[in-house]
Amino acid sequence: MRVPLSWLREYVDLPATETGRDVQAKLISAGLEVETVEQLGADLKGPLVVGQVLTIEELEGFKKPIRFCTVDVGQANGTGEPQEIVCGARNFQVGDKVVVVLPGATLPGGFSIAARKTYGKTSHGMICSSDELGMGDDGTHGIIVLPPETEVGKDAIELLELVDEVLDIAVTANRGDCLSIRGVARETAIAYGLPLRDPALIDVPAPNAYGYPVQVTDPFGCDRFTARTVTGLRPEARSPIWLQRRLQKVGMRPISLAVDVTNYVMMELGQPLHAYDRSLVQGTIGVRRAQEGEKLVTLDGVERTLHAEDLVITDERGPIGLAGVMGGANTEIADHEVTEDGVNGTSDVVIEAAHFDAVSIARTARRHKLLSEASRRFERGVDPQAAAAAAQRTVDLLVLLAGGTAEAGVTEIIAPSAPHTITLPAGHPDKVAGVDYGRETVVRRLQQVGCDVYGQDELLVTVPSWRPDLVDPNDLAEEVIRLEGYENLPSTLPKLPSGRGLTHRQRLHRRVGRALAGAGYVEAPNYPFVSEQVFDQLGLEAGDPARRVVKLVNPLSDEEPALRTTLLPGLLGALRRNDGRGSHDLALFETGLVFLPREESHGATHLPVDRRPTDEEIAALNAALPEQPRHVAVVLAGAREQAGWWGKGRPADWADAVEAARTVAREAGAELIVRKGQYGPWHPGRCAELVVAADGAERVVGHAGELHPRVLKALGLPERTCAMELDLDALEAAGDGVPQAPGISTFPVATQDVALVVDKPVPAVEVEAALREGAGELLESIRLFDVYENAEQLGEGRKSLAYALRFRAADRTLTVDEASAARDAAVALAGERTGAVLRG
Repeated sequence: MRVPLSWLREYVDLPATETGRDVQAKLISAGLEVETVEQLGADLKGPLVVGQVLTIEELEGFKKPIRFCTVDVGQANGTGEPQEIVCGARNFQVGDKVVVVLPGATLPGGFSIAARKTYGKTSHGMICSSDELGMGDDGTHGIIVLPPETEVGKDAIELLELVDEVLDIAVTANRGDCLSIRGVARETAIAYGLPLRDPALIDVPAPNAYGYPVQVTDPFGCDRFTARTVTGLRPEARSPIWLQRRLQKVGMRPISLAVDVTNYVMMELGQPLHAYDRSLVQGTIGVRRAQEGEKLVTLDGVERTLHAEDLVITDERGPIGLAGVMGGANTEIADHEVTEDGVNGTSDVVIEAAHFDAVSIARTARRHKLLSEASRRFERGVDPQAAAAAAQRTVDLLVLLAGGTAEAGVTEIIAPSAPHTITLPAGHPDKVAGVDYGRETVVRRLQQVGCDVYGQDELLVTVPSWRPDLVDPNDLAEEVIRLEGYENLPSTLPKLPSGRGLTHRQRLHRRVGRALAGAGYVEAPNYPFVSEQVFDQLGLEAGDPARRVVKLVNPLSDEEPALRTTLLPGLLGALRRNDGRGSHDLALFETGLVFLPREESHGATHLPVDRRPTDEEIAALNAALPEQPRHVAVVLAGAREQAGWWGKGRPADWADAVEAARTVAREAGAELIVRKGQYGPWHPGRCAELVVAADGAERVVGHAGELHPRVLKALGLPERTCAMELDLDALEAAGDGVPQAPGISTFPVATQDVALVVDKPVPAVEVEAALREGAGELLESIRLFDVYENAEQLGEGRKSLAYALRFRAADRTLTVDEASAARDAAVALAGERTGAVLRG
């Protein structure tokens, strides 16, 4: 919500010395989130004046239309002579009043104005558009044309209210009252301890039988409907400058007088309104639920198919508006049009000021993807008591500005309702805050926000109509605490019981993160939402368990309505974005939950709020939740090792992804078995299956390797992108839970290298496993350091695998014979299992 300080001062007599920053600090202290204070016209310097166009000469021979104008600016230029100005705009003519900036002035953005030669003429200044003055969009996309009665030579900075301060407030969902100048003014008055001139406190005529006929058939959806009629409006009447500027400052575009007035009153009082062209409304105005499949063309020109839950405004033909969201094109206010018969346009209007059910409006707006200023207010809560005042304020402005006549008829339909009351122990805010406020302070603060308070120890509080968010004693306590100042609450550090700390699982997650960060990976957390189409892009088979997803009833984005079953979509999306922004050497990781639906799905039950749920109810709720194991994943692209004076670099490949998995397994104290695999997005020939052994059985816990080219193309990823994903919970269960420190021996190591020739299809991991088992207890480590293929030397379809074997005994220095015997035993077992032979 954008709030101009000049508009705010109309309702609160702020000290003249108070700046926007001062008001910002006060409102933040009162609990409103004022994000910024925009200084309008801070770098603007005159002379900026009103001028009248005297002559226009069309300059020929240029690629675009250029006009050489003389403009009367009065005595503003010091001579009284017409000002010669070159201009390219076409939306003005001789006799029009325009805004002229003269040499020596500075426009927003530090743009200095001086006389300069252009298009063969010397231009002594500029004729200005609204964009050039930082005013925002006025709908003309051209020069500002002022009303004919504007005085020539008048200071345009003052006329257009170009210097102001605008507070930009992030209004939370529960404070719909602050989506209006009235609501923010009330908070400002409370913060400064000043009286409020409530713009809604105006005389309103009583309803009578002469108003426009209205029939409400759904009183739950619409509990209040006010209709007023104004006739005889001048179609050519334009919104005055002050009204247009206020709309621009709050972020709205001026359209036409009738529409501008309804928007102005909405921003002022917080009550959305709608004006219908009376000549286009046929018969009684109705409020009902739509019939399934009904059609309506809204003001944005889109034909919408209505849902049976949509609340609509109707006449005898059918729907003429989506209640609380947007009006229909079939009753739209017509802008003025000059014809041979005179000026045509809307002259009679019916004004609607209603109060609609917040949930119904919110659902309709989201169902049709049609979020408007009106729906934004209705779904957060609108003051139902303000409808009649808003309608009257609109009538008064239309009569004043367009010369209309307010008809005597007043329609007001109200569903019976009682004010909301809350019983509050006078000491409840003290208990919540841990501060002794006292009854007098509690009563005073509640009365300031508009509550009626009665009683002594037990207070009976009647909530004001503009605060539907106050529903229980804790809400009232919060009002007292925020107005007394959150900064005045005492700060007390919690005292933790001794012997507590991170759980084993939390420590593992932190170790894994530190280990991957130490290996050069950057953590990139992502939202847990995915689209189901991403599984096709990842190449998952139709029956893959990862395709079974949990769908959200109310997703943040309709494009991603499901919870993830794998971390890869988010990580690969982050890699793609970074690569597209010029970072090509990437190594990212994430640890996070995935969501796997249970085999038997149970609908979640609504827990009671008037008592503690029973253990059975909590268990039933937990049983309805999906399984949520924690996974860890990495993605790599580009260079893994950079080139430099030290030598060549190295691109990331599948082995780096496998090594990341081994890094995670070491932190979990689990023995990871790596073998050839094939799954989903990975390249069939460059995919490793990651396995752990637990309780005598093997379990696949993940995959690592290079992604398939089809996946890279579908997701727009760099070539040779690699990835790894592990089930961290399964890895933890398979580990011993205690990280093993390296053993330090005082005895020397004996190193034996062997080169074995095997068939190409034989995986190196099988050869390594056989060597490890055959070498026995003396083997300390084994490392593959070379793979060699040469048909002439090794034979067709053969390869050489060279391993470094390190032998060491814990109690003695090994002899050459002992080390050689262990090596020979390892080679023998490898030959028996894999057909390996020592390379000649």
